Amino acid sequence: MPSSPALSTGSVTLRNARVPAAALGRVGDGSVETLDIVVAGGRIASIRPAGSAPVDGPSHDLDKGLVLPCLVDIHTHLDKGHIWPRKANPDGTWLGALLAVQSDRERRWAAGDVERRFDFALRCAYAHGTAAIRTHLDSAPPQHEISWALFETMRARWAGRIELQAVSIVGPDTLVTPGELDAVARQVKSSGGLLGGSVAVYERSKEAMLAVVDKAGELGLDLDLHTDETGDPAANALLHLAEAVLETGFAGKVMAGHCCVLTVQDERAVRRTIDKVVEAGIAIVSLPMCNLYLQDRESRGGAVRTPIRRGVTLLNEFKAAGATVAIASDNTRDPFYAYGDLDGIEVFREGARILHFDHPQEQAWDWLRAITSAPATHGGFAYRGVIAEGAAADLILCRARDWTELNARPQSDRIVLRAGRAIDQTLPDYRELDDLME
Repeated sequence: MPSSPALSTGSVTLRNARVPAAALGRVGDGSVETLDIVVAGGRIASIRPAGSAPVDGPSHDLDKGLVLPCLVDIHTHLDKGHIWPRKANPDGTWLGALLAVQSDRERRWAAGDVERRFDFALRCAYAHGTAAIRTHLDSAPPQHEISWALFETMRARWAGRIELQAVSIVGPDTLVTPGELDAVARQVKSSGGLLGGSVAVYERSKEAMLAVVDKAGELGLDLDLHTDETGDPAANALLHLAEAVLETGFAGKVMAGHCCVLTVQDERAVRRTIDKVVEAGIAIVSLPMCNLYLQDRESRGGAVRTPIRRGVTLLNEFKAAGATVAIASDNTRDPFYAYGDLDGIEVFREGARILHFDHPQEQAWDWLRAITSAPATHGGFAYRGVIAEGAAADLILCRARDWTELNARPQSDRIVLRAGRAIDQTLPDYRELDDLME
C-alpha cells in the first residue's frame, strides 16, 4: 500500500477504515465497523462512523482497508535468535535443539554477540508493527549476569519504540536447587523482570513448581513458565503449577506457555488440568508455529518420518473455560525454530489455520485480542493493544478488507503508524550478522 504525505505528520483523519470490534476493546464481539479515526498530535482524538462528520485537515482514505492496533508478542527468545546459520538443529528434535543452544551459549554468548542479534530481532519486530515484547532469557548461572545486564540496556535503548519485558528461563534442576534459584531470582528482581523456568517430564515437578512459586512470592515477582513442552503423557508440570499457585495463595500474575502434553492425555486428565488452571487464574500462551515445527519429531538414523502429534495446545478449550489466552512468536531462526521474523501478522495468520480459530466465523475476530489486548493486559504493559480515544495512534493499516483477505496474504504492503506517523519499514539484512556466524 503506498503511503501518503498525510501519514507523515502525526495529525490525519483515517477515512473509511474497517476496524474489528475486538480492536476497539469489545470482548466477544466478532463484528467489524467502518469508521473514521481522527489522529491529532500523534494520538487518537476521536473515532466516529465513516462519513458522519466533515473532515478537517489532512486525510488518508483506507478504502475500507482494515486498521489494527500494533501487536503484543508475549513469548519470544531474543537472546537465542538468529544463531541457526552457525548452530543448526542436528535432527530437528526438541532435545537436539536444547543441546545445540547449550553448546552455542557456552561458547559464543558474550554480551556483544547477544546484543547484536537482540537488536536485529527488535528491528524486525518494529518494522512489522509490534509495540510490546516479552522475551525469555537463558539464565543458568553465569549467563544470567551477562544477559540481564544487556536486557536493561536494550530496554532503555528501545523505550518509545518497543516496550520490553524479560523473564528468566532455567531448567528444573535449578528450580529445586535453592542457592541457584535464589541467585537467578534476585537478578530478575534487580532488573525488573519476571521469574520463570522450564519443566516437562520431571520426577520432582511438583517440588519445582512449589519452589518457584514460593520464591516469586517472597520477592514479589510475577511468573511465566514453560510447561509440558513434550508429547510424553507422563508430564504434569502445568497441573503442578496450578496446584502450587492455589496451595500457596500466590497473588501475582502467572502465565504458562506451550502446554503441549494436553494433546496426548485422556479427557479426564485434560479436564482436571484446565479446571485447575482457570481456578488458579493462569494465562495460557500458545506458540503455534514453533510447536508445530518441533513436536513429534524423532531421530531414527536419518530416516524421514512424518510427525502426527503436533503438540499445539488446546487453546480453544482454555478460552472457552474462561482462561486468558494468547499466541506468540516463540523462537526465531535458532535450533528450536529455523524460521520466523517476529511478525505478529504471520503469527495471527498461521494461528488461525493451526488452531482453527476461524470458526465460528462470527466470533473469529475476537481472537485478534490474543495478540493485542489480552497479552497487553495480562502482562501489565503500558501499551494496551487497543484502538481507543486518547491512546497513541500506534496502528497497522492494511489493504485487506476482511478476514479472508487479511489471512490469505502476508500483508507485505501494510503501513505501520507509530504516534500517527508512518515508520520506515525496511527490514535489516541478514548479511549484517555474517561475521557472527563464522
